[in-house]
Amino acid sequence: MRSTPASKPRRRFLTLLMAVLLLGVTEAMIGPYIVLFGAERLRLSALQIGVFVSMTSVSGMAVSILLGRRYDRRPGRQPAMLAASLAGTGYLLLLTGPPYPLLLLIAVLFIGPGSAAFPQLFALARSHADGTASGSGAGSGARTPLLRSAWSLAWAIGPLAGGALLGGGGYTAVLAATAAGYCLMVVTVLGLGGSPAAVREPAGTDRGPAVPARAAALPIAAFTLFHTAMFSGAVVLPLYVTRELHGSADVVGWMFSVCAAAEIPAALALLLPGRWSRRRAILLGMALMTVYLVLLAIFTSTVALVLVHLARGVAIAFVGALGISHMQDLFPQAPGRATTLFANTAAAGALVSGIAAGGISQALGYHAALVCCAVVSAVAWLLFLLAGRQAPVGKQPVKAQPVRAPEPAAAPEPAAAPEPFLGTAADDRGPTPSDGS
Repeated sequence: MRSTPASKPRRRFLTLLMAVLLLGVTEAMIGPYIVLFGAERLRLSALQIGVFVSMTSVSGMAVSILLGRRYDRRPGRQPAMLAASLAGTGYLLLLTGPPYPLLLLIAVLFIGPGSAAFPQLFALARSHADGTASGSGAGSGARTPLLRSAWSLAWAIGPLAGGALLGGGGYTAVLAATAAGYCLMVVTVLGLGGSPAAVREPAGTDRGPAVPARAAALPIAAFTLFHTAMFSGAVVLPLYVTRELHGSADVVGWMFSVCAAAEIPAALALLLPGRWSRRRAILLGMALMTVYLVLLAIFTSTVALVLVHLARGVAIAFVGALGISHMQDLFPQAPGRATTLFANTAAAGALVSGIAAGGISQALGYHAALVCCAVVSAVAWLLFLLAGRQAPVGKQPVKAQPVRAPEPAAAPEPAAAPEPFLGTAADDRGPTPSDGS
């Protein structure tokens, strides 16, 4: 059967969907248990684990920036494949039970760069959508929530699969399966086909669009603090459950799986017509994260702690899916760097959370660490609320210039469209041709 022009974009999107699913399952198998691996197998302290997590994040941020810039100059599959290959190698090296200095080296050179695979896949989705969507961008806005729901589905499966592997074959089985998962993801990306066309940047620029940094400063700070609170809670939670509440590793797996299961319908709900704009949905997500962290510090029943992860799942779905599109719309000429910028707010949050959560837990206890996480999440909500009062990047007010005849006057901007539904994947300033991924 001969393929039609419309079938190629569909196949590419399905390939990306499978790649995101594989990457998510792989990271979810090891994510909830890497802290326990350091504590039980390598006998590390909470602070040492925090430093390991932070060093991984530093490396991931640096490599993500480099690969994001490389992507915008020459879009393609290679950066995503390189990042996943390094991560798979790193987890294989952990099987040797390395001493702490070598463990940090593995984190920096191998495991950290693996975090660049996530923004690379979403940048590929954005570029392919921009290259095939109609002038109105119809249909492109559904890609990010759909990919994000696949990521959530993966996190509903992965922790349970990791727990089963941990019970059957120990940490050796979990690490080997993680390395195999990265390998499968690389093979899947190989089938993506041709690379999208490079994004044409505005004249007079060589490293991306010239935009005022202050216009993006508040959203970036808000997303960074949100991820700091989220990851700090994730660092504290396994130790809190196993050491203070005397729960098992299986309980930790159930918590992360319930969270991911809640993300799926929440992410898909973003495709439905609604009365809330993207900005309000992100604010709701940040508020739910604050509520979740407060309840986490109050409850001691493991059943209650599992159920409260429903709120965490909705929060991650809203901020994760819509935050990516929000940053891509702020920097429409640089999808690689825009997606990397959002991903690096998560990496920066993980960087701070590793040392902060580990240090506060060791000095003041787990409850104090959870309360601090809730405060940080509340500050993130406030900053994003303030960010909504600023003009978006690319639509900053233009200062009046002296009239120089005979040059014609610039055409005025079209009037803003009415506030869109969530299903359009457009933010408060109205739809744009390149909206969504």
